[in-house]
Formats: sequence, C-alpha cells, structure tokens
Amino acid sequence: MRQIGYQSQVWINNPSKLESKPLPPSKQYLPFSALNFPKTSREGFARVNRPFPALSSVSVCVRIQWDPEWNEVSTIFSYAARVFTNEFLLRGQGDMQGRILLALIVHGKHFPYKAYFPNDGGWHHICVTWSTSLWAIYVDGERKDMGSGSDTSRDIYADGILILGQDQDSFGGNFTEPFFGNITDLNVWNNSMETRHIRALNGCSAMNQAMLFSWNLDHLIKHPAVKEVQALLFCPAKHQEMALQSCRTLQIQSDRPQLTSLLDCSEPLAFICMSSRERYLKMKQMSDSQRSQPTAFMNHLLKHSNNSQTVIGPHSSGLSSLTEASALLDATVQALQDTRQEGLQPTDMVSLVQLLSLAADVSPQHSDATNHTKENVQELSQYFISVADSVISQDNAFKWQAIKEVVNGPMDVVKSIDRMVTSLSSGLMSESDHLTFHSPNIKLSVQQQRLQESSKGTSFCGPENEKHSNSDCITVPHQKIQDLLYKGFDKLTLVNTWYGSLRPLFNPEENISMVPTVTDGSQRYLGTILGSSVISTTVLGDNQPISTAVHFQLRHKVQNPAGAVYDPVCAFWDYNLTPETGGWWNTKGCEVVSKQYGYTVCYCNHTTNFALLLQVYEAQPSPENKKALQVLTFIGCGVSLCGLLFTFILFIAVGVPKSDRTTVHKNLIVALSIAELLLMCSDWASANEGACFVITALLHLFFMASFSWMLVEGLLLWSKVVSVNISEDRRMKLYYVIGWGLPVLIVIVTLATTVNEYKADGHCWLNLKTGTIWSFVGPVIFVLAVNSVVLGRVVMVTVSSARRRAKMLSPSSASKMHTFDLTWAVTRPVLILLPVLGLTWLCGVLVHLSVVIAYIFSALNAFQGLYIFLVYAVYNSEVRNAIKRIKEKRKALSFTNCSQPTTFLPSQRVPIRSWGHSPLTPSSPETSETSGAPSSSSTSLVIKNESFRKESVVSFSMKQAPGSQVVQLTAFKPSGS
Repeated sequence: MRQIGYQSQVWINNPSKLESKPLPPSKQYLPFSALNFPKTSREGFARVNRPFPALSSVSVCVRIQWDPEWNEVSTIFSYAARVFTNEFLLRGQGDMQGRILLALIVHGKHFPYKAYFPNDGGWHHICVTWSTSLWAIYVDGERKDMGSGSDTSRDIYADGILILGQDQDSFGGNFTEPFFGNITDLNVWNNSMETRHIRALNGCSAMNQAMLFSWNLDHLIKHPAVKEVQALLFCPAKHQEMALQSCRTLQIQSDRPQLTSLLDCSEPLAFICMSSRERYLKMKQMSDSQRSQPTAFMNHLLKHSNNSQTVIGPHSSGLSSLTEASALLDATVQALQDTRQEGLQPTDMVSLVQLLSLAADVSPQHSDATNHTKENVQELSQYFISVADSVISQDNAFKWQAIKEVVNGPMDVVKSIDRMVTSLSSGLMSESDHLTFHSPNIKLSVQQQRLQESSKGTSFCGPENEKHSNSDCITVPHQKIQDLLYKGFDKLTLVNTWYGSLRPLFNPEENISMVPTVTDGSQRYLGTILGSSVISTTVLGDNQPISTAVHFQLRHKVQNPAGAVYDPVCAFWDYNLTPETGGWWNTKGCEVVSKQYGYTVCYCNHTTNFALLLQVYEAQPSPENKKALQVLTFIGCGVSLCGLLFTFILFIAVGVPKSDRTTVHKNLIVALSIAELLLMCSDWASANEGACFVITALLHLFFMASFSWMLVEGLLLWSKVVSVNISEDRRMKLYYVIGWGLPVLIVIVTLATTVNEYKADGHCWLNLKTGTIWSFVGPVIFVLAVNSVVLGRVVMVTVSSARRRAKMLSPSSASKMHTFDLTWAVTRPVLILLPVLGLTWLCGVLVHLSVVIAYIFSALNAFQGLYIFLVYAVYNSEVRNAIKRIKEKRKALSFTNCSQPTTFLPSQRVPIRSWGHSPLTPSSPETSETSGAPSSSSTSLVIKNESFRKESVVSFSMKQAPGSQVVQLTAFKPSGS
C-alpha cells in the first residue's frame, strides 16, 4: 500500500487475531443448560409445553452439538398440527465430505440439502426463518441457503406440537429419525428476522423482540432417556461489547505499521481483503505472463496510450478523472479494432474487466463538469459501452470459463455499466430528455421526465427482430410513476439496458440451483438454465436510486431438443446473494404473469437486472402409460418373433426357389428375430451391470443389422426398377458386406471410442446424454431416407404402369378403372414394402410429442414380424404355389399307387427313347406271370416343364397281345396348371 502511495488508515476485519493478549474467558464464554440425546436410546425427545398460534412468519434458533459418529438422517425439531403433521421441520444428514447438511420442510414440501456446518463435534448456532414469500437457513450467523416460500401461501396451522430431536409421523407421536447429540438455547419468534438479528443472536446478544418461546428447561417435557447437561459456549458479542460503535484500524504511514485508536465504523476507509490461494496464484500467473509476453491487444494499447500499464497493470494506481478515463477508453477502443482479427486473450479479458470497473468508479469532479460538454460525456459513455460490448461478446464465451477463478463473471461488466450510467446520468441529461446508445450486444437508453399528474408509464424494448414480433421489453407501470409523484419526487430518470449476449457466457453445464416446480409425475426435473436475454431498469428519483415495481417480457432463447420441456421462471440477479462470487439468481418478489409460445411476461416488485430461468424437465410417460407400453412391447415382440420364425421355416420347408430376393428376406428375418429376442430379455438383464452391457452391445449390433438389411431390401428393389449392370454374385457379396459387415464395424468403433459412456443408466440401451445414441440414430436416419426415395420411385413406376393399362380400356369404363388403378398402384407397394424398408420407424422421431404416438410406434414396430409373416409368407405367391405343388404331387402319387398291377414281367420291359417312335420303359416296373393271357403294366411318368417350372403327371398303361404292341396313355392335368 505504501508502494501505491496510500497514506490513510485501513479497516481491520478480525481484531481478535491482532490482540497481543487474549481477553479473559469470562468475557467470551457463557454457561448454558443443555439437553443430551444419547445414542443408547432411539426414543429420546423433548416437547415444548407451550401453545402456538397460526403463524404467517416464524423464526426458530437453536444451538446444537451433533454426534460426530452419527451420519444418518436426524430431525432437529419438528412442528406438527392436527390436520397436517409435516408442517415445519428441520433435519440434518452427514455426507462423505465430513459435513452435516441441513434441509427445511414446510407444508410437507422438502427443500434441498444445501446449508451445512462441519461435523467437528463442536457447537453450532442454527436459525431458520420463514414467511409466505421467503425462507432462509443460517449457520453460525451466516446465511447458507434461501429460497421462495412453499407452494401454498397459507399460514402455519395453530395449536401444534413442537418436538426436539424427533420427527412426528403422527400428531405428537410415532417418532422417527432421532437426533443424537446436545441441544440448547431454543428460541421461537412469530416474525422472520433479518440477517443482522441472526448475527447478533449468534454472538449471544439479547433480543428485545417478543418471543413465542424462550429457552427454559421448566417449559419442556423430556423423555427419561434425555438428560440435562451443562455447556460452555463461545459468545463473540460479549467480547465486542466494548466496541459496538467503533472499529479498529491499521496505521500504515509510519515506518512500522501499528494498530491505532478505534474509529467510527461508518467512516469510509480502504480495507484489506482476503483471497483464496488458487485465485491469487492464477492472478499472479496472468500478471507475470502479461509482463513477460504482452499480447497483441496490449501492444496496440501501449501504442495508443502511454499510461495504460499503470492503470490496468498489476500495480494499478486507478483513474483520477473523467478526462483520463475517456482518453484510456478511447485508446482501448482503437486497440480492440486493431486486434479484431487476432481476438482477445484471457489476460486481456481480466485487464478490460478491471478497466471498466475503475472507469465506473470515477466520480465527476467540479473540473470535469466545467471541462466536459454534453458531447464529451456522451463520447465517454459510448467508449465505455463499446469496450463492454467487446468483453461480453459471444466470441469470448470460452475465455470467460478460463478466467472464472479470478473474475466473478459477466455480471461484473453489467454492474460496471450500471454504476457508470448512474454516475454520469446528470451530465448525459443536461440538454435532452432521452438518449440511446447502440452496440451489437448492448442497447442502453436514458430517459428523464418531470413528474406531474399527467405522467404516463415508461417502456423500453430491445432491438427489433424481424423473426419475432414480440421483443424483449420492460415497463414501469403508470400507477408506480404516480406513487413516486405522491411521495414528493420531482424529477425521474430511468436507465434501461438490454444485454443480448450474456446467456452463452454462463456455462450451460453448471445448473442453477432452484427448487423444481411440482409436476404430475410424467416429467423428471433435470435442472435450471438461463434462457433469455438480460434486461434491466434503474430508477433515479431526484438523482437518488429508488426501487419500484416493473413488468417485463422476454423471449425464450433455447432450442427445444427431443424429450425436453421448459418451464419459465422470472428471476433477477442478486448481488447480495453469495457476494464472494459476485451474486446469483434470485426469484424473490418476481412472479409469472402469463406464458405464451416463445415468450413470458413477468412482474417484479423492485428494479434490477432481470432474466428468464428455464426449469428443464425430461418428458416421461406416467407410471400407468409406462407399464402399458412395456406390456404392449413384450406381447408385440413375442407375436413378432413367432411370425418371423414361421416365415423363416416356411421359406425352408416348402422349397421356395432360391433367389437373391429370398436370400435377403432370410437375412433380414434372422437379424430381426435375434433383436426382438434380446429386447424381450433386456428388462431381465438390467439388474446385472455386466449382462446389461453385453445385451446393449448385442441389441445395437442386431438392430443395426436389421436396418442394414432393410437398406439392402431397398437397394435390391431399386435394382429391379432401375437397370443396374452388376452380376448377381457380385451383388450378393456387396449385400452381405452392407448387411453384416457394416453393423459390426459401427459397433466396434462405438465401443472403442465410448466404452465408459456406452450404456445408459437404468436400462439396457445406448446412452442418450453422451451422444452415443447417434451411432444408431445416424445410420437409421440414412437408411430411412434412402428407402423413402426407393419407395417413391416404386410408386412412380406402378402409377405409370396403371395409367398405361387404363388407356387400353374402353372409353366408357376408362375413367372409373383409371381412378381405381391409380389408387391401388399407390396403396399396394406402400403396404407391401413398409415392413421390410423400416419406414414405420419414422414415427420414432415424433415419439416425444405425444403418448399416443408412442403407442402407435410401439404397436407398428412390435408387430413388424407378424406383418412380414402375413405379407411375405401367407400372401406370397411363390410360397402359396410351392405349397400347392406339394399337395398336388402327394395327390398324384397317391392315385398312381392305387392303380398299379400286381405283376410285371422283366423280359417285357421296353426302353422309351422318344414319343411315338421308341418303346416306353416303365419307371418302376412290377413283375407278374399269367399263362396264355396278355400281360399289362402300369406306371407313371413325370415330365418337367422347364418353361414354367411346374410339374405335370402323366399315367400310362401297356397291353401286349401275341404279334402286336399297344400303348395306352392317360394324362391327368392338375387344376390351374
């Protein structure tokens, strides 16, 4: 501090560490009577023997000493009413990090475990405050968790029972979740106390506010297992009573720094702050890097400005005037333009955030007011906005993540803009009532008006967008303007700002911790994200910041992926919430007015920076629908599997002529059958992690093979429609590579690259969250696209053929037959080709839109095997003809066996060489002997008709007399041949 020339005093935050001699224990410790809840009994409890009225707000404070060996869920206190048992509870639970997490339950709603204290066996002061609009949990005087009120705004029921150390599953009894340790200093108020009161209570200060209950063992009913013990508690307030109105400082002017006398705590002085070691080392690393190897931006800045190193370097001396700030900002804008191609480095981002903060802190002096005209102030503001716009550009999203250890975040830039405009508002509005600054990512408007009875409400909107008719807008209602007039304000200045690029700067992987909205069970809460631009209003009444209610509407800026549902929440950036990180989103005082498609209208009872937070839910079927879909899928897979097996057996048993089309059908049936069988076993395998992983890989392989053979079906059909110059053998080799080789390759590559993220959690299928699912969805989409083109081509060919046939008909019936033929020409190929081309899976893309589509999708694909059986087996002409030939052959053979003679002489067999010229030779001779009688024989001759690949049966008989030969032929023509 001497090095930068600081000559004043600084505050000391923790004077107890700088005292040479500690104060006597009597000044710091107080004795308390406590209750011990031993682990030897799970029945221990203490009941507050006092009636309680209905409470619209309440504060409960207690000191506890948690048993360090107990990590199970324990209830510190529980308040139950006759009509509702879980009215007001505080429970704790140990975690793996050596902490005790605390959670509040109000009206039966369980808030998250966020507040905590170390499980060190020591005493800790716990306070819970609640009202219908806000709740908070304080640990050792510091607020650790907070949120909006419960779902219902009703009061806490009266005439309840307050129990220490147990949860009440019934009114005043049926205790569960026992607490083990010590409890003392329980106090209850019928109001929601402020943070300063909580801190005072933590320091053992007395409260003058009326209590519903004050710690007194005589007013408690104890279980016999609970014993009274004495505890000595540290009380900082007793040590600080001597300095309630003054604080200690450090004098640095002398050669040896020393503590000086106490000063008034409201005196504005510099202070020494403490930072984490990681943040300090990161800042030091960036500073050393900037000095040793200046970036392109810093080199250009040094060229345009001679004093930039002393302002935004490691030893910053600050900005002394607006003139200096304007000159440096001007040089920065020029340096940014010179380095537009190279871009900013993370160290440059840190320097620019620091520069904006320093420039915003410069207060206009009298010399500035006289030397700066309105144009100079506007120019300074435009420089400031230009630099800020470059810093919060979407191009720097990854750089913000790189500097998050040393910079709180992009809202630091927003805060600097608010401070700058508020400081310069009087100079900006000296000659006009309205001023607007535009940049690609920021729009800033300053409006000023004299308040009077006719004053109307003010509104401000972000840049107009041709794609969206509803812009981002914020409005101060007319009634609120009138209220300011009635309060005595004369001049009103409104500073409105729109930020269009902040959303990408917040890391989407870091969820915003918020209590999810209660759903009907058909949705699963995933988290909350920033889903809109940021818009703000600052109201100055007579140049003093004031707060008033506003309405605003913002568009949703988030893409809607499959299966996700978004619920908008109105929120604002609260700089006082977790100030060590620069603040966080808060919903206090904000509510949704209306939800429209694409945008939401909100109301907030204060002014600040507003945005829409989107609670993300994963759409899931209800338990009833989920069970019904599982049953439908299991039954359908069973029927489908049977249909596929019957089809395969028929192809083999009836002797369907071998062809490339039949071979492709068989391979598709095999792949689909195995996939359906694995799908039926997947639920059983989900209980075993190893088996589930194997089932997932096999499902991936065989479903991928099924679609590959569906692609082959399409390619084969295309080769029949369009001439393809490739032999059948070469074509089948290519089909086998596509049908089996390609799926194996896809599965192997996917397993090799995503082995740890391959399987989804909870069921045996590919992981949707890590993108592994695209190794299946991508090829499927390609197959469906190709087969859709093939089907379209087939429909075009059949329609063309139907038209030619219609023209050949007589004119009287041509029109009627033309319509019928065209309709059937379109319908027939679609019905026949849908199951083998896989086009029913197109419904899978739309499953997330409706449960009805999920049912349709499950039914179509589960019964795919039955459909294939009906179309390609039952109604297949080749299969039916093969079955008919078998029947006819058996019938003919049966007839022939009945007409055969009992004897046939071998010496009488004559070979048959040709019809009408050569003697006939029976195919299966029989021998017999008759004396003096002509001999005869009967046999059958099978003649194959190679042209039609059908068989004809011809029966004949031979009669022989002495000196002559007669041949008699009888042909039996099968019906339909």
